[in-house]
Amino acid sequence: MRFGLKRISFGRLAAMALVAGVLFVPAQRSHALLQETAAHAGDHSTPEAQDPAKKEEEQESSYQYTHSPAVQTFGRMVGLNPDQAATVFTLINFVLLASAVLYGLAKMLPKTFRNRNTAIQKGLVDARTATEEARARLSAVEARLSRLDEQIGGMRQQAEADAEREAEKLRAGVEAQKAKIVADAETEIQAASAAARRELQKYAAELAISQAARKLEVTAATDKLLVESFASKLGGKGGQN
Repeated sequence: MRFGLKRISFGRLAAMALVAGVLFVPAQRSHALLQETAAHAGDHSTPEAQDPAKKEEEQESSYQYTHSPAVQTFGRMVGLNPDQAATVFTLINFVLLASAVLYGLAKMLPKTFRNRNTAIQKGLVDARTATEEARARLSAVEARLSRLDEQIGGMRQQAEADAEREAEKLRAGVEAQKAKIVADAETEIQAASAAARRELQKYAAELAISQAARKLEVTAATDKLLVESFASKLGGKGGQN
């Protein structure tokens, strides 16, 4: 990474050193060089490339570029002839342009990568948070389901206990009703027995009175007979005297 930064810094210094030479090249000569390159690339495919006047114009433009003050100055500095200096100068311009593009990319890509990395990290955090929330909800549902059997068992036991209490209440009510019926029956029996005893006592008393009356009547008749018999006896004895 440090080597890359040093290389970029060196490229910047080289670019600053050579920009002055590049500025001395006329725009029209650069344009002519580009036209010459395009003409050389397509001179076998287009009819215009075979035009001698056009070829002469292109050669003139190329000559002007190769013998421009900037190229000649550069050639004298590095010890090259004009053609070689023009080629090297063109390559240097390309390298400078490529270095500028790479420098711009080097300045822009880290920020882009950081933003992308930040977005990815945020996405991972959001995904992790969503996963943890989903796991928490799943755990809550599983815990609720695990307690469901216990709740059902508790409800069943409660229902059985309630049913048993109701049955006990019913049995207690039946027993109380039976006891009440028996008590009422005993009370009625006792009342009936007392009434029967009273009737029997009344009947016995009436019967005793009737028997006593009958005895009295028999005694009076007997007494009358006895009196009459005694009287007749007395009368018979008196006549004899």
